[in-house]
Amino acid sequence: MQLLNETLRCLPKSGATKSYIQCLLSAGRAAVGHQHRHYASIPAIAMSHEQFDGPTPDASRSPLITMHGLFGSKQNWRSISRALAKQTNRRVYTVDLRNHGDSPHTDTHNSIGMTADLAAFTQAKSLSQTCVMGHSMGGRSAMHFTLSYPDLVERLIVVDISPVYIPGTIEDMTGIFQAMLQIDMPPDMSLSQGRQAAKEKLGETVDRSSVDFILLNLRKRPKTGEFYWACNVDVLLNSLPGFTRYGEHIANLPPYTGPTTFICGTRSPYMERESWPEVLKIFPNASIHWLDTGHLVHLEKPQQFIQIVTEFLNDP
Repeated sequence: MQLLNETLRCLPKSGATKSYIQCLLSAGRAAVGHQHRHYASIPAIAMSHEQFDGPTPDASRSPLITMHGLFGSKQNWRSISRALAKQTNRRVYTVDLRNHGDSPHTDTHNSIGMTADLAAFTQAKSLSQTCVMGHSMGGRSAMHFTLSYPDLVERLIVVDISPVYIPGTIEDMTGIFQAMLQIDMPPDMSLSQGRQAAKEKLGETVDRSSVDFILLNLRKRPKTGEFYWACNVDVLLNSLPGFTRYGEHIANLPPYTGPTTFICGTRSPYMERESWPEVLKIFPNASIHWLDTGHLVHLEKPQQFIQIVTEFLNDP
């Protein structure tokens, strides 16, 4: 499970210079109306998504948009999204971030691009305000979006990731992506046979507790029989050096003073308790909850997780 934690920490690089990033962020904050404008010169994609409504949805309440982590997809959040829609009376959207799931692949993968995508999504849905929740990579994207478009965000939920603390190195992640690229199955194999072959091959490099999660990305084209990865392995691999540059992307953005909560695992390395005072400088109205889990907080303790999120979203 430790290596699975490592696989979910990837955050992307930006090819832009720091001054260019600052320019883009300033442009975003200066957007008129409801700030429904994505960053100039950053092409946004139309994210694949699913929508969940409870039996008595309240149209006056802002919806919740949920974003997965690296190697994840919207399907990882279906059961939790159904429960939250029912218990909060809010519409819940789960999205596939760029280069993941059923969303388009692009030649870049970074927080700026994912913020552009989310801004475009709120515009397409005509949302004047929304709640945002993200896990790991999705959590950092949620924070970047919130800091860039504070008027669009009613509440922010960050799941097991820090805006300031960077655990470990990226060598293990590089090995995982390289192992994925080396897998080659003949098209006459069935999907189950291909998954078994890929499982054995990945098991030579990747911790076996992580393999099944990664294999959720293995797919097969019905017409040709070709196997392929749903996530954009090449671009994600090339994005790894940018993981440590996240601070540059948020350094010149003002703090977000809206309601914010972090939900973190006591056995996960992605939120360092000692760094909490630094987190509060960025999100001064934040609280934090610790659950006895690893990195996959929402999967390891789903009922406690749903209760915390429900109470936070229902708080007047």
